Amino acid sequence: MKLHSDKLDIQSITGYGDGWIAVNGQRHFHSLVITPKGALLPWPCARFESLDISHFDLLLEQASEPPELIVFGSGARLRFAPPVLMRGLMARRIGVETMDTAAACRTYNILAGEGRRVVAALLLET
Repeated sequence: MKLHSDKLDIQSITGYGDGWIAVNGQRHFHSLVITPKGALLPWPCARFESLDISHFDLLLEQASEPPELIVFGSGARLRFAPPVLMRGLMARRIGVETMDTAAACRTYNILAGEGRRVVAALLLET
């Protein structure tokens, strides 16, 4: 059976691999912040160990409206950032789901396709 994806009016992740993520068919080779309604920006963090509060606070500035959920892709493997880094998100009652970056790509597409207010922060370590 041949399946065809629906054409969505959102930014979607169309592929990923070792060291890259494709958004709407264009490959990116650095960490990204993506929202369904337009933000597609480099996320200025190249290593998990370099994460700080400013990286997570930046996520609030990228969405046109406050997100209900942040999907954090922690790199090639699942790693949880210290809760203190997400204090600003938690204070605003914004959920954070952590998973490896490949799983975060798939989860973002599902949530964005459902019309959810989601922001994906996808770490690609260099």
